[in-house]
Amino acid sequence: MINLWQAHVCFAMIIFLLLPSFGLNRSWRIALLAALLAASFIPLDGLSLATYLRSHIDDLAITSLVFMAWGCLRRLGYLPPARQGKTCILIMFALLALVLYPATLGLSDLDPYRLGYSPRPMLIFFALLTLGLFYLRNSLAVVMLSSATLAFIAGIKPSQNYWDYLIDPLLGLFCCAALLMLFTRWTYGCLNKQPSPVFKASRTV
Repeated sequence: MINLWQAHVCFAMIIFLLLPSFGLNRSWRIALLAALLAASFIPLDGLSLATYLRSHIDDLAITSLVFMAWGCLRRLGYLPPARQGKTCILIMFALLALVLYPATLGLSDLDPYRLGYSPRPMLIFFALLTLGLFYLRNSLAVVMLSSATLAFIAGIKPSQNYWDYLIDPLLGLFCCAALLMLFTRWTYGCLNKQPSPVFKASRTV
């Protein structure tokens, strides 16, 4: 049952985050989010729109839900923009995706997904990582990891694998794409800071 509600909530949050703000005030943005949640129940050939979306993206990880909820609260004006730590989150989940998915596609002899069924070493590692992020005051990363761990312990998803609570392909692709964009902007900015050859020649004359 929780997966069905998760599908409807994911549908509303994904569409809400993809749509432009249209210059709406907070009240209208809340109404838009509520309307998208209601639209997720619209049946199409016997299945709701949220179910159709779920058939393409599967059930998202708990970390993705927290990340999208944070994005929605930001767009609604309830949370300030994260001044630091976003790049750390992107790197962390991009690395998790690069560790997990190439192996699951048969590109490596290792099978890290199997570790998620007996995740005691993983739980210890991510507990220490969460403590380190707490020390660095990266509250969003702490909430994402701790929520995933608590949800796994409570068993709120049908999966018994810890990886399914930590990462999903959509979050991995988003983090990799965001890091690529940041690297492109950084490279473009470095190139623009370099003086042109004409300017260098004028200074030497």
